Parts: sequence; C-alpha cells; structure tokens
Amino acid sequence: MISLRNVSKYYGDFRVLADCSTEVRKGEVIVVCGPSGSGKSTLIKCVNGLEPFQRGEIIVDGVSVGDRKTNLSRLRARVGMVFQHFELFPHMTVAENLVIAQTKVLGRRREEALAKGTKLLERVGLEDQADKYPGALSGGQQQRVAIARALCMDPICMLFDEPTSALDPEMINEVLDVMVQLAKDGMTMIVVTHEMGFARKVAQRVIFMDHGRIVEDDQTESFFRSPRSARARQFLSKILRD
Repeated sequence: MISLRNVSKYYGDFRVLADCSTEVRKGEVIVVCGPSGSGKSTLIKCVNGLEPFQRGEIIVDGVSVGDRKTNLSRLRARVGMVFQHFELFPHMTVAENLVIAQTKVLGRRREEALAKGTKLLERVGLEDQADKYPGALSGGQQQRVAIARALCMDPICMLFDEPTSALDPEMINEVLDVMVQLAKDGMTMIVVTHEMGFARKVAQRVIFMDHGRIVEDDQTESFFRSPRSARARQFLSKILRD
C-alpha cells in the first residue's frame, strides 16, 4: 500500500529526514514514535505530499508522490489526514465541514454528501452534533469530527499526526476508541503518537525515529519487550514511566 525508499528531506542545509525506508501493507496499523523533533510528523506529511522531499521515493497504491506529474490533490483525497489541532472550518457547522470536500473534490451531490457525513457522524458517536459549530464542541468531539471528515473521502489509508496530543486527558480515550475501531475494520493506518497503550493494543509494527532516522522498525511485541537500540530503550523507560 505504502512504500518509502531512502527518503531524505532538507530545510536548507539541515537534514530533517535521513534515508528513511519502510513498507506498509494493506490493513496494517503502524505507530511512529520517538522524541520531539525526530522527524515523525514530517515523515507522514511527506507520504501525502504535504511536505516535499529531496531524495528517495514514496509510492502510495502505485502512485509516486514525488513525481511532478502526480496530481497531489487527487492523491490527498485518497489518503486521509487527521491533524493535531483538528483543522475544522470554524464558520461552518459540523455537517458543512463534512460536506464541503465531498462536493468540491469528489463532485458528489450535496444530498449524497450529507447522507455520507451523517452516517459517519453516527460511526464516531456524534450524530446529534451535526448542526453545531466546532467551537461549541469539546476537543475530543472536534477530533472525532475531523476523523469523520477524512473518512467521508473514502480513503485507502489514514494518517494521524499526534491526534490526541492537544486533548485533555479525559478526552483522549474517546478519540482512541474510534481509531481502535477503524483498525478493527481493516483500515490501513500510520499513527504518530506517544500513546503507547494504543500502540500495544492495535499496531502490528512500531517505527522508532531519532534525529530524522528510522532507528527501529519492528513488530510491536518485540519492540516493547526488547528494543534493539539504546536510544529506544531510553525513550521507552521514560515514556512508560510517565
């Protein structure tokens, strides 16, 4: 489904990603973790072309992300993205947030788009919030709306960029529960997160990054039981204790 081969990215002379390679199979759930500034968010933003990269190759369902001929808007419609800060349109109701991309990008009729949005609001437990504006919702509710909005586009995979880091602790589980169900339903997912409980419960593999490099890429059980690198052991000892 997703292939990264020797991907490197620079900001001027500073290398943000260094020869990153991995494969994600259809239906697989991958958690990407590591210290702040390790390149995690940049890596997944490269997957759907939100960040350009200078070296290497990324292939998503047979489409080369870095090819200048690739229609990135069309690709992003197929690769759902959920951000840390929700990115909902504050001047639109929840329903309108779910409808607009379907009509503008996919060309769906408004009635069809609204029916799709309503169905997905039910899926994330927010069917009674359709007529409210995002500002009237809690952070957890807004993030669930953001997930529903991404699902409205019928994505082939989903990318999550620290989806719970901006939430109060009591709201985190309501978002993670939706993500767990998505994983059970077979959605291909790459999740940047520090939620190690989620990783242990859902992910097939864990990628650990540090200083722009993929230091470890291992099965979840093996990563938690016996990480190979000293840096990963140090990271886990701190984050699991906290």
